[in-house]
Amino acid sequence: MNALAQVPADFLHALGTLRKAKCRSELRLAEIPAPSRLAPYAVALGAEVFSRSTRPGRTPVHGPAAMAFSSESTPGSPGTADDEDDELATGRFILLHDPDGSAVWDGEFRIVTYIRAQLEADMGNDAMLGSVAWTWLVDALENHSAQYRAAGGTATRILSESFGTLAERPETIDIELRASWTPASSDVQAHLEAWCDMVCTFAGLPPLPPGVTPLPNRRLT
Repeated sequence: MNALAQVPADFLHALGTLRKAKCRSELRLAEIPAPSRLAPYAVALGAEVFSRSTRPGRTPVHGPAAMAFSSESTPGSPGTADDEDDELATGRFILLHDPDGSAVWDGEFRIVTYIRAQLEADMGNDAMLGSVAWTWLVDALENHSAQYRAAGGTATRILSESFGTLAERPETIDIELRASWTPASSDVQAHLEAWCDMVCTFAGLPPLPPGVTPLPNRRLT
């Protein structure tokens, strides 16, 4: 039997809506191996924002998502950034599906995300930083009309200090946001687009002017 035929229709529909998502051109989005223990079905995407645009390469796809995204996917090597490029933000977007539903999720789907970015020391010391990061998430979902429930998350600040031969390096502070929520339906296009906007916000990119449509990012095929 075709392996794709064994994948629930709702999950296939969700994968199809992810494929339609349009994200800002500054963000590189690619499929990565999904966790296998969190749910019977899962797909994971990784995102990176660099200080200069880089030439993306082909990215291997995995599991049933590979068949849903493309019937002719050929494994390759992910794009690499030049040595001079600075990574402004990175993140992971994971869509989980359990056909039997989950009382903890309050639904059959759950979106789990992670974003990390380096901040200027003065901004990183702001006591309200965690609340601001959570507000970015809520605002992004609302701006894209992404209906959800049962949202939760944790914001963490990480201080890095250098010593010895590296003592001249300035202190840096990273912000990490781990969050999850339950989408109202299997149509998760708006959720991915909202999350991509949030990664760009963490990277310090200015918001797009009203009425300006973001350029479609590289397809996942």
